[in-house]
Amino acid sequence: MPDSQSLSLAREVMARCQTLARFSEDAGSIRRTFLSPPMRDCHREIMTWVEALGVTSTIDAAGNLRMTYPAAEPGAKRLLIGSHLDTVPNAGAYDGILGVVLAIALLRGLDGKRLPFAIEVIGFSEEEGVRFGTPFIGSRALVGRLDDEILNRKDVHGVSIRQAIANFGLDPSEIGQAALRGDELGYLEFHIEQGPVLENAGHSLGVVEAIAGQSRLELKFLGHSNHAGTTPMNLRYDSLAAAAEWIGVVERYARATAGLVATVGAIHAEPGAVNVIAGETRVTLDVRHQNDETRIAAVASMIRQAEEIAARRGIKVQSKTLMGQPSVPMDRFLVSEIERAFVSAGCASYRMASGAGHDAMILAAKIPTAMIFLRTPGGISHDPAESVSEGDVAKAIDCGLHLLSQLASSTTFLHMFRTLS
Repeated sequence: MPDSQSLSLAREVMARCQTLARFSEDAGSIRRTFLSPPMRDCHREIMTWVEALGVTSTIDAAGNLRMTYPAAEPGAKRLLIGSHLDTVPNAGAYDGILGVVLAIALLRGLDGKRLPFAIEVIGFSEEEGVRFGTPFIGSRALVGRLDDEILNRKDVHGVSIRQAIANFGLDPSEIGQAALRGDELGYLEFHIEQGPVLENAGHSLGVVEAIAGQSRLELKFLGHSNHAGTTPMNLRYDSLAAAAEWIGVVERYARATAGLVATVGAIHAEPGAVNVIAGETRVTLDVRHQNDETRIAAVASMIRQAEEIAARRGIKVQSKTLMGQPSVPMDRFLVSEIERAFVSAGCASYRMASGAGHDAMILAAKIPTAMIFLRTPGGISHDPAESVSEGDVAKAIDCGLHLLSQLASSTTFLHMFRTLS
């Protein structure tokens, strides 16, 4: 059971998440996009929370809130802990934000104790991709992946990312200064699971082994339109019926493959009239798995079966890959240390994959990275009903404090210096 300190900090964390939920672009619901006016209010509020902890706060040129808790000795390396402060429209109060506020609670839990490494808490300015259709703007800045092409992308009002940065009072020419310096020991992210796996398994917390790779495709089934009333069933070349048969194949394949998820999320049939056989049907396919070989094999099989269905029905099918994102493994040492912290805090170890993308997948390209998931009641996220329990937050804080203590005494961790490429 978490101790009284962790429970008290958990209550504070949840209250603070609700406070930040008030900073929104929409009345009556939560929406806070990249460098919108409510983000400034969010920064200001958080900075008041950490001021008394001896923390130095700055906002880098990509709009990330950077808060540094000093080490026992000057010039020490840094452990990064963070998540994102932006939201989707009509959001819940915990996605992303919980990870930042919980990190601050860990600093409070240290009660003034200094560690052999500094702790930098980061509130990333953008992860969701809502305003510009470009996700991970905040964490991309840390790994040097904000190039001119990205900075010139515009929102629906014609404002570019570069201009949005300037409008916020920041200098886009200084984005390079936001990059990792090379003295980072690693990155840790606490996040709500955003799914039902932990709840279904009866666990409060999970340690993420990998962030699943993702394939996105569009398939086009090409048949022939004809009159719905005068064309016999055996003389039809119905693209929608072919697509429907294939959707069933996709579901059965995913159900039979451990850890695989596959989704046909959009269907568009033409001409789209009630009394006309669909001559063309376009569908999307989203396939995810933590093992890239399994994912790639699944996609190949699904395409092959689409071709077989089309051939048998006398129609054609075309496929186009829209995205192929490799899986991102978490650092093995940090994963094992998190599991040790779970045991110390009285939590059962539970390893899992993340089906969603997170800032951790961006940072993992440069520094050792790990994630801890908190159970999401009902598996609900990206919705006002999104929630988390006080007890689970307390357990996460308890685990986090054990983890910091372990890392502070680990010579292996203190020498986890990676030269940035």
